[in-house]
Amino acid sequence: MKKISIKINSQAIICDEGKTIMQAARDHGVYLPDLCFHPDLSVKANCRICVVEVKGHNKLATACSTFVQDGLEISTDSERVKRSRNLNLELIFAEHIEKCPTCVWRLNCKLLELADRYKIEITRFKDRKGKRKVYKFANAVEIDGTQCIDCRNCLDACKQMQKINFLKLTGKGADQEIVPVSAGWRRNGKIDCIYCGQCAVHCPVGAAQEQTQWQLVEKVLRDNPPKSPLYKGGKILVAQFAPSIRVSIGEEFGAPYGKIVAGQVAAALKKLGFNYVFDVNFGADITTIVETEELKQRLKAGGALPMFTACCPAWVKYAEFYRPDLIPNLTTARSPQMHAAGLVKTYWAEAMKIDPKNITVVSIMPCTAKKYEAGRAELKVNGLLPVDYVITTRELAFMIKKNKIDFLKLKPEAADNPLGAASGAAAIYGGTGGVMKAALRELGNRRLRTVTVNGIGGIEEVLANLNDYDYVEVMACPDGCIGGGGQPIPTTAAIRKKRLSALHKIDAKSEVRKAHENQAAVKALEWLEGKGKLKEQVLFTKYRRRS
Repeated sequence: MKKISIKINSQAIICDEGKTIMQAARDHGVYLPDLCFHPDLSVKANCRICVVEVKGHNKLATACSTFVQDGLEISTDSERVKRSRNLNLELIFAEHIEKCPTCVWRLNCKLLELADRYKIEITRFKDRKGKRKVYKFANAVEIDGTQCIDCRNCLDACKQMQKINFLKLTGKGADQEIVPVSAGWRRNGKIDCIYCGQCAVHCPVGAAQEQTQWQLVEKVLRDNPPKSPLYKGGKILVAQFAPSIRVSIGEEFGAPYGKIVAGQVAAALKKLGFNYVFDVNFGADITTIVETEELKQRLKAGGALPMFTACCPAWVKYAEFYRPDLIPNLTTARSPQMHAAGLVKTYWAEAMKIDPKNITVVSIMPCTAKKYEAGRAELKVNGLLPVDYVITTRELAFMIKKNKIDFLKLKPEAADNPLGAASGAAAIYGGTGGVMKAALRELGNRRLRTVTVNGIGGIEEVLANLNDYDYVEVMACPDGCIGGGGQPIPTTAAIRKKRLSALHKIDAKSEVRKAHENQAAVKALEWLEGKGKLKEQVLFTKYRRRS
């Protein structure tokens, strides 16, 4: 690529032609603020806080959308830039109703950080969105109109990336608003949210976010301190964390992208007051064994093919709503979250001589749709939902910060056994292709026609050619759970790549790399043999058309 010479703040730099001013500046360590910019999405230049002054130009330029040219002289902090940038920030605060006490962003809020950096007055203009609605989608995601700054990232994530088109822009000028599409024609008549949370992980200010449950979890922890007498109205508190959490949550505390912090996660959960901490990787091994066995049976007996994975609840919602004709093709194996929790309230409860009603299970997930999954009535075991609460990676990070736990300095602890043992194949469940790879290891040299869908936006091409495949993995979020709607912000393609690489490092270093070689998982499955209805409830599920 052609190299050109420009000046930023009187410093001469050489950069690639075709880059934006923002890219060139950041490549050379020059700070530029942004809110609406996200590398996953098209550039809109809506927030206008990245404005710069270009010598010889009458108007200020937005650095995110203006390309460099040979000889440009750019100022990122001139008096003219300061006046415009600070005014734009003040106006943005007039759009964003502050709900700091309950916001999981408050300890690392980009808006508050910018207000402090530039010493702006955040209450100079009257709030103008106080009467906007909050739209809640199931128990998973919400769009809060009172906090929206009109960047439209949620709209683009839903339309461009996911191709769901559930959100739309109404009104004009100061009255424009992001709202859900209440009715529209698509296949069976309507459009609905699939709860993937990509709107939330691409929102710069928390206007689109998960429906938080950290408050409920904190109350349970307060009401059941670790040293309180158990079995006297109290609960035994169990936390379980997903494969991808261990390579993403560290970012919230300043760790490099992709740093493996499984031991610190377990230690932090114990410090918060959980009695036991289990690893959902154990559940992933259960899922692999059960799902692979089902695939073998379908191939042998002529069941519905191709068989689809179903550990992604956003994909399951998509299939149930948009393509109910594919319900017979979904594996009946439950997801790792539900397998692990189901065994906690049956297998582990019996071994510990604990009434399952006295166990509260909290899942830490990278995914907003897991909140929805946990409440599905089809997943009850002996009348109880296996998972009681689901909090996202962001929610757990907030709780750790709120309780002043120095996460990175924690002495690593192992997850509790027997539901802590796992294979390397379980770790890679956190990224697109991991479920497929884990299954293929179980199948050995058997030849299969397979395909992986990396993000629900790419599903149409696969659905148009179903006869070409035996087995299909679908992950609704880009790059799978490591790019889930509940992950740390920012989450970009470059960051997802580093998280994924870390998961594969865990796999490569594991002594056990196949699910069926996890003896703890095999033992749990052996325990379920002969349990009849209980085995069916713990291991399998069913689906139905969603209206």
